Amino acid sequence: MKIVVLAGGISTERTVSLVSGTGVCQALRRKGHQAILVDMFMGLENPPADLNTLFDAPDGLCPDVKIEVQAPDLDVVRRSRPDQSPSRIGPHVLDICRLADIVFLGLHGQDGEDGRIQATLDLLGVPYTGAGYLGSAIAMDKIAAKEMMDANGIPNPKWQKLTYTEEEIPQLAETLPMPCVVKAPTGGSSLGVYLPKDRAELADALRQVRSFCHEVLVEQRIYGRELTDAVLGERYLPPVETFPSVENFDYEAKYQAGGAKEICPAELTEEQAKAVGEMALRVHKALGLAVYSRTDMIMDENGQLWCLEANSLPGMTPTSFVPKEAAAVGISYDDLCEEIVRQSLKIKRR
Repeated sequence: MKIVVLAGGISTERTVSLVSGTGVCQALRRKGHQAILVDMFMGLENPPADLNTLFDAPDGLCPDVKIEVQAPDLDVVRRSRPDQSPSRIGPHVLDICRLADIVFLGLHGQDGEDGRIQATLDLLGVPYTGAGYLGSAIAMDKIAAKEMMDANGIPNPKWQKLTYTEEEIPQLAETLPMPCVVKAPTGGSSLGVYLPKDRAELADALRQVRSFCHEVLVEQRIYGRELTDAVLGERYLPPVETFPSVENFDYEAKYQAGGAKEICPAELTEEQAKAVGEMALRVHKALGLAVYSRTDMIMDENGQLWCLEANSLPGMTPTSFVPKEAAAVGISYDDLCEEIVRQSLKIKRR
């Protein structure tokens, strides 16, 4: 089977995406598929006349990349593309996607999880993995996702959507309920997320978050056990519990060695593990997701579960949460990647 693994893109999760995509591409090649990795933003420079020959590349076109401590400088990435077109899709990307039997979406963040590339591939009639354009868009927008969760009776922290001017920040900082979390609604990899400890930090967070977005999500902060659980097909996998090593679990802490300890399966009672899994399934269905997803939640001191957000294209590096959860039930990384392809091919998109 000819498979294009589409990764990279032009979001703050660019390098995470490239590492995920490389892992997936190599896994699918080990399963005997003609898989190649294509960077959606960079595209193909000086491609051969017959693009089909790219599927025979011995290295799968996989780059040598690792997740850096700091988020990528997207201005530098833009300037490095030989094609200086304003398009967010690089040269010949859609041409090679048309030749594939399926496109494995290894993208994260904007343009990958927000439904835009899914809609583009739908219009081209190209099969792809995971959720469709609508479910992807809802899950990516934390405000839209919370509205859907509220409508479906899924417990989530109290929240409000704000738009404000610089002049209104002092008053907001004095009147918003504390403790709270300030978020960019479409952020990822813990970027644009602030956990103010006092009202002075809240004012600073309200200023900083506006560099990411116009509408701001302010959410009740709930303390407890940090859990995440994946859905694969029609079932949930064993949950993971995360123990951050630092109080402010930002991008740097998230991707540096020792930034967090992860236990899979989480040390929960059978009843608790079932409740976590059932919530992940409820969120998956409520948001209209497909094939696989991962839902993050908090279990408070009373055992109450609160949904934080859902990931329609969760990380797929060999050490990411979903592969860890799959391994806990005997599904190897290579088999997981192939299973995602197999289930995605069954979906009728239009």
